[in-house]
Amino acid sequence: MKRFALLALLIAALGNPLQARASEPQQTIVLAGGCFWGMQAVFGSLKGVKATAGYAGGAASTAHYDIVSGGGTGHAESVELVYDPSQISLQQILDVYFLVAHDPTELNRQGPDEGTQYRSEIFYTTAEQRAAAEASIAELTRSRAFAGPIVTKVTRLNGFYAAEGYHQDYAVHNPDNPYIVFNDIPKLRALVAKYPSLVRPGSPAATLH
Repeated sequence: MKRFALLALLIAALGNPLQARASEPQQTIVLAGGCFWGMQAVFGSLKGVKATAGYAGGAASTAHYDIVSGGGTGHAESVELVYDPSQISLQQILDVYFLVAHDPTELNRQGPDEGTQYRSEIFYTTAEQRAAAEASIAELTRSRAFAGPIVTKVTRLNGFYAAEGYHQDYAVHNPDNPYIVFNDIPKLRALVAKYPSLVRPGSPAATLH
């Protein structure tokens, strides 16, 4: 009994070493790839990911939809991903980004949307993320995964600004909007078909496809 009591005291003082090894700090990366409605729906469907729609690449003073829509702020419509590496890897996130969420060969546009605010760009927060993004682009280029060249930029994140409330989870709240039906639901179907093990039950991909 004394031995168990001593072990309990050690765990209370130092923490459970098994739990400590299993727990990893959350990471943050920001991805731009066209309208943030669809990007948020796709990445918000992944296990271990919290996705927030917003703006990156410009100043805080211009991080407003009406201004960003003009295309002259330097901002890109983006999603901030806070992810748990114990549930999903950075490489899996990048695979979904390049192969499901958008077309990385379209320059300053995505589908029906045109302008620099719809560009393809990865905003990294760590050196590891930068290296992984550049390696993914190199591998996809080497393997000729796309007919055209990849135009995705890789840039250090200088600031992310959450979009207005009515933009958050827009696809979930407006599944019958024609824009969502024609542009975003096909991406959710593709996610389920290509990466079913990554899809979180009850997520947009699980309920909208």
